[in-house]
Amino acid sequence: MDKQQLDAILWSHLSSLPYFRALLRAVEDRFYQDISLPEPVFDLGSGDGHFASVAFDKKLAVGIDPWVKPTLEAKTRDAYRLLVLGEGANIPFPPGSFGSVISTSVLEHIPALAPVFSEVSRIIKPGGKFVFCVPNHRFPELLWGRRVLSKLGLNKWGRAYSRLFNKIARHAHTDSPNVWQTRLDAAGFDLLETWDYFPPEALTVLEWGHPLSLPALISKKLFDRWVLVPKRWNLFIPWHLTRKFLDHPKSEQGVCSFFIARRRS
Repeated sequence: MDKQQLDAILWSHLSSLPYFRALLRAVEDRFYQDISLPEPVFDLGSGDGHFASVAFDKKLAVGIDPWVKPTLEAKTRDAYRLLVLGEGANIPFPPGSFGSVISTSVLEHIPALAPVFSEVSRIIKPGGKFVFCVPNHRFPELLWGRRVLSKLGLNKWGRAYSRLFNKIARHAHTDSPNVWQTRLDAAGFDLLETWDYFPPEALTVLEWGHPLSLPALISKKLFDRWVLVPKRWNLFIPWHLTRKFLDHPKSEQGVCSFFIARRRS
């Protein structure tokens, strides 16, 4: 992927999202561009529809999400042929309805995963793909705040900081790739490919982005827009903080993991 394409991917997210969220979504968007998804495609955790509206060049078949407000926002983006208000443990479609299921930074928020994996397996056609990404076991360990506290010998406070950050991020799981592979295997999937991404330096940018994006939150509350002025001059600093991480996003020390699995016949 050339520089112009990477620039376009980042800008499509950065111009309409808080910069820390834009960075992670842009990296994930970059990966999806190289993945073939058999149709129809089901999006588990469609949220506000922003990711689907910019990452894919045509509508996805179905998106499901348990929250009303984001689903109504997703409807305005026109990124899906159908939106369903519901949960991943109870998907209202017959067996083998979809060629692919995607889930972008969603599964880590769901406490009980076995019923969700069972439902995903049920609705995918034999040979179909299940593509998802999640934070992994390194995420809480490599947070900037925890690393600083640990260097000061405050290991207990460092672990408490990680727990607090995960609570704020609503992470029910930050598991190793091996744990996710076990879940896939139990649900009838073969793992085709996996890689770690988002190095510790990118995590630090994301971590600091939470307090630094307070103006974006105020803008969203007042004007229903995360970025009030989506111009290059206004986003000069966020652009230079984030752009470098799109060039080589895979990392052996990555705090997130990407998975491509295939439903067994």
